[in-house]
Amino acid sequence: MTSVWRPLAGTAAAAAVLGAGAAAYATWVEPRWFALRRVRVPCLPAGAPDVRVLHLSDLHLVPRQTRKRDWVRGLATLEPDLVVHTGDHLAAMDAVPAALDSYGPLLDRPGVFVLGSNDYYPPTLKNPLRYFNDSHRKGADLTPQVLPTQDLVDGLTGRGWEDLTHRRVRLPVAGADLELVGTDDAHLGLDDYARVAAPAASDADLTIGVTHAPYQRVLDAMTADGARLLIAGHTHGGQLRVPGYGALVTNCDLDTTRASGLSRWWPGAGSAPSVQAPPDAAWLHVSAGLGGNPYTPFRFCCRPEATLLTLSAGGAAQA
Repeated sequence: MTSVWRPLAGTAAAAAVLGAGAAAYATWVEPRWFALRRVRVPCLPAGAPDVRVLHLSDLHLVPRQTRKRDWVRGLATLEPDLVVHTGDHLAAMDAVPAALDSYGPLLDRPGVFVLGSNDYYPPTLKNPLRYFNDSHRKGADLTPQVLPTQDLVDGLTGRGWEDLTHRRVRLPVAGADLELVGTDDAHLGLDDYARVAAPAASDADLTIGVTHAPYQRVLDAMTADGARLLIAGHTHGGQLRVPGYGALVTNCDLDTTRASGLSRWWPGAGSAPSVQAPPDAAWLHVSAGLGGNPYTPFRFCCRPEATLLTLSAGGAAQA
């Protein structure tokens, strides 16, 4: 009996050590291991110049996160032609000044933004298993507190960034004529694409749809109108990914194979893989984001990220 129990005890002890190590890594190491992704997206017409777009999302910023703030501020050295922020800037009642300071000289670049649920309501403690069911309570159903959203909007627009919340705007960027259209947060049900629905401008080089949470109803509507690039965040890339498998959740109705990175989307795509995309399908970029709910500060096989998208004419996409 002793010879049987000793191996079992040793195995259990080893598993406990590995589990504790993985938990420590997911809590203290990977959430602070920021990554800059570089992706080429062939979405511009022939002869158009390259446009470099810095995609930021899901900072979920708490003022004490100085390492994250310094890293984001340093992205200004990339000198992007355009900054697109897909929401969830905040994670604390006093985070607006810290967020604006973090963007720093990026606010001197042309920029656009939308808002996410965590720009309206502060984070709360909740069961992480609820992320497997998108019907869980959100926003005002979780907390009566509201964040200083207007202060954030005023701070960003005061520096020249365009608020795309239910707006359609035209921007000349690096020699290209871009049309951008955005919605409010679909995760809270605040999206109303009908307010800005219109065929893509025939005289623009590219129409880009921008939204925080990539719900299929928004992606379908934007691509049906002719948007050829969609940019979103919200999913955190799944946040905890299984090696060799990928994301388990997206916290919306987007399929897990599109939880982060570049893929294709077309009206009614559903869970169909990108290899089945029709020739005129749009490109979809979903950012794994730079932060998370302070009550669930875990990342595993899903580093926090920002992405430099190089929009180019024709050819194959390269990550």
